Amino acid sequence: MQLDHATVVTADLETARRFFVHVAGLTEGARPPFSVAGYWLYADGRPVVHLVEATAPSAGGSLRTAPRIDHIAFRLDSAAEWQALLDRLNASGVGYQTARVPPMGPQEAAMQIFVALAPGVVVEFVTALHHAQP
Repeated sequence: MQLDHATVVTADLETARRFFVHVAGLTEGARPPFSVAGYWLYADGRPVVHLVEATAPSAGGSLRTAPRIDHIAFRLDSAAEWQALLDRLNASGVGYQTARVPPMGPQEAAMQIFVALAPGVVVEFVTALHHAQP
């Protein structure tokens, strides 16, 4: 089993699109003609992030109203990818926090970056610790 996609419902659709395209490095691609505004963003030819416009304040009821998601995570598999992400984050002025994940059994230590994209929406990037070393 693999992650198919993550859907982010947001009242600030354009800010989310700019972040995922210009900072995270996804590409905007084809999307079915749904009745609500949004974008499908692609990685490796697959639509992995679906952005959907929040259509009303969070007052219960509709599934597409309140901005929501806890977080989604992207794994970067090389030091070059990690450094390119850091460069884009720093160039864009997007704030972030880092955390180290200690090794557990056969799983090696990892480094994480967390970006608060909007209230209640966090994006995580993770790589093996040795990719994050200068």
